Amino acid sequence: MVQSQRVIDETFRPFPDHTQLPESDGTFVKNFHEHPQSVILTDSIEPVLQELHPDNHYAIGQDCGIYWRETDPPEKGAEAPDWFYVPGVPPRLDGKFRRSYVLWREYVTPLIALEFASGNGTPERDKTPLQVVKGTVQKPGKFWVYEQIVRIPYYGIFIIDTGELEVYHWEDGTYQRLTANERGHY
Repeated sequence: MVQSQRVIDETFRPFPDHTQLPESDGTFVKNFHEHPQSVILTDSIEPVLQELHPDNHYAIGQDCGIYWRETDPPEKGAEAPDWFYVPGVPPRLDGKFRRSYVLWREYVTPLIALEFASGNGTPERDKTPLQVVKGTVQKPGKFWVYEQIVRIPYYGIFIIDTGELEVYHWEDGTYQRLTANERGHY
């Protein structure tokens, strides 16, 4: 009977929360202060967000992990967009600022995720699915995770070198690229 209790304890151990997980997805991530675009974006829309959320129930993430599955090491189950917005959740949990965003604790998908690509955007468009190769689970592509697992309604890729912006909308299970209007707005 003691042995079966151990099995149950191991099987149903609680998922970690934001204080127990690394802040990023384990890839080289610059400090958010080195991304002036994300800081400018947050500062410029703050008045609108305050109007939309007078209760302050929204979270902005800058270079912090969105954990979508539990793995070992934990960062293999996270993506860290340069910027994301989640409506309807408090910016603090238990009085502490969020270090990461944990989907299995929140059940609220970010509404928007943005990547500021310093290259041509290839890693941000990677649709490689989650797969096992020679017994090893391979990290899936960022685009695939956002589209197939997290299902973020709006995903944007800003190519820093060219100033090009790609915006995708999640519709019927896949991302559809949006076309800007005559003013360049989406």
